[in-house]
Amino acid sequence: MSELAQTTPQGPLFRLAHRPDPWAWPPRTYCRRANRWDDPTDTYRMLYASTERRAPFLETLARFRPDPAVSAGLAQISGPDEGALPPGHVPGSWVTARMIGTATVGGRFADIGDSASLAHLQEVLAARLIHYGYRELDGAVIREARREFTQEISLYVFGRADGAGTSMFSGIAYRSRLGDEFTNWAVFERPDQDPVRNATATDLSVDDPDLLATFTLFGLTLVPGR
Repeated sequence: MSELAQTTPQGPLFRLAHRPDPWAWPPRTYCRRANRWDDPTDTYRMLYASTERRAPFLETLARFRPDPAVSAGLAQISGPDEGALPPGHVPGSWVTARMIGTATVGGRFADIGDSASLAHLQEVLAARLIHYGYRELDGAVIREARREFTQEISLYVFGRADGAGTSMFSGIAYRSRLGDEFTNWAVFERPDQDPVRNATATDLSVDDPDLLATFTLFGLTLVPGR
């Protein structure tokens, strides 16, 4: 049987998150299993980072993209919606509340989109594939599968250990659904490991080039003072 393919970050990783420390583990009260590789058992937390600096901007701002169906529906509503921002508008407070972090992250990561990893997961999680209505596991399923299933994959990878009982993986490496050129990393929280090193944080400014490029790509507008 094939095994999970392994990879390691070859340079610094970038993370966009709330101040004052973008590398702090999220409060457990905010962990709602909302992200693709979150723990379905609420045992461990995750940090999401990217190889490319622009990638975390895309990942975090994608939810502000105008939804054509919503925009069409709003156009049929008469009268102003007091206090609500129209689709595609981002409040200035979103920028001031965040920082961009850089760090070196060590350890071995499961390269989840590798052919060996897909073949391995196809075999060991066959029953779960059927449960969720998938006939086979490929790259498209990994990107578009229900969060419940990808979170089960996360739990499986988290539990992998070698013959000595040592955890094999520090997290999961995966391609962004927002562009093949972006590689993301989901880091496991483990009480006996801290793979994040040399972490720094910088204030996020409204003229940050990656922020502006993302606004242009997604057709977003910043609303200062909100």
